[in-house]
Amino acid sequence: MSFALYIIGFILVISGIAWALVTAGVAMFKIAIVSIILLGIGILTGVVKTRPKDPPRGPLA
Repeated sequence: MSFALYIIGFILVISGIAWALVTAGVAMFKIAIVSIILLGIGILTGVVKTRPKDPPRGPLA
C-alpha cells in the first residue's frame, strides 16, 4: 500500500470523527486539537507501514 493512499484513508477517518464531534456539540477548538493529533498518528503509522524493508546484510569480511 502506498503512503498517499494510507494518508487519504486516514484523512477520511478523521473527517468522520470530526463530523461526529460537531454533531455532538463539541467546541471547534477541541475538534481541531483532536484532528491534529490524529493526523500526526496517521503520518507516523503510515511511514512505519509503508516504508521498504531493509535489505539483509551480508557476512562481514
